[in-house]
Amino acid sequence: MNHIRLKLFVIGNSSISKRAIINLETICSHPKLIGLCDIEVVDVRKHKDLISEEKILATPLLIRKKPLPERRVLGDLSNIQKVLDILEIS
Repeated sequence: MNHIRLKLFVIGNSSISKRAIINLETICSHPKLIGLCDIEVVDVRKHKDLISEEKILATPLLIRKKPLPERRVLGDLSNIQKVLDILEIS
C-alpha cells in the first residue's frame, strides 16, 4: 500500500476535536497502516485562510490528500470501518 497523507481540520481543543484526533490515531495504528500515514492536524481558528482554500464547511473534517483523488470524512471518525471504507484505505 502507498503512503497516505491525511489532514484533519478541527476547531480548537473541543471534545469532538479531541475524539477525532484519538480516532484518527487509532485508524493509523491499524496493522495494515503502521508507518504509512502522514497526519497533519490543523486548527482552522489559527489558519483561517485554509477554510476557503480547502472548502471547509464544518469540522472536524478529515481529508485524504494522497493518494489522489481526495476523499473527505466529516465528524469525529468514531465509525472506524466506515472511515476506512470512505477513504478507501481498508
